[in-house]
Amino acid sequence: MDNGLILLIEDEPQMLRFLRITIKGHHYRLIEAETAKDGLVQAAMRNPDVILLDLGLPDMDGIEVIRQLRSWCDTAVIVISAREQDEDKIRALDMGADDYLTKPFSAGELLARIRVAMRRKTPMQQADHIFTVCDMKVNLATRQVFINDVETHLTPIEYSLLTVLIKNAGKVVTHSQLLKEVWGANYANQTQYLRVYMAQLRRKLESTPARPKFLINEPAIGYRLKL
Repeated sequence: MDNGLILLIEDEPQMLRFLRITIKGHHYRLIEAETAKDGLVQAAMRNPDVILLDLGLPDMDGIEVIRQLRSWCDTAVIVISAREQDEDKIRALDMGADDYLTKPFSAGELLARIRVAMRRKTPMQQADHIFTVCDMKVNLATRQVFINDVETHLTPIEYSLLTVLIKNAGKVVTHSQLLKEVWGANYANQTQYLRVYMAQLRRKLESTPARPKFLINEPAIGYRLKL
């Protein structure tokens, strides 16, 4: 059984042992790199399905590794770091990371994030341009949204916001990313727009808006459309 190929860029011995046991024990193939330089080479040579990246590498900051990867590679990148400040998470996600786990974390949480990264596809890769999650179905070709097979009307802004989340399904999308894509670069700091429109989306799409199933808030960082 082969669940896919993971590239681990990490230099801390104890974390390496923990991740090696966890990843190999769940039938993933593993490539290890202890420096940013080697990690970038392995990413280019081996084309992994997911990259696990520590930010505190000996030869280069992990944020720069993400920047370089994103110049030629769209492989899912999950940051695994002891840095727990929101600013560090936002920088990594804005630079192109798909997810962020703060050390220490459990094996179960890591494996769940890997599974999401493995199965995430862009909407245009899905049959007939249909995106489905929980009770919601979106026909991206006709711009129709259905809840339990009943069509639900969204305003143009609401629909644009939803499609950005769908395009990045499974990923954390930062406030600034959402604002730039939906409203434009001049609105990158206008987070009140997001609060208003996300509340409206949840009222229309979630069966219990106060306990959303798929339109998930990542406090102080952004939103995730949970697969």
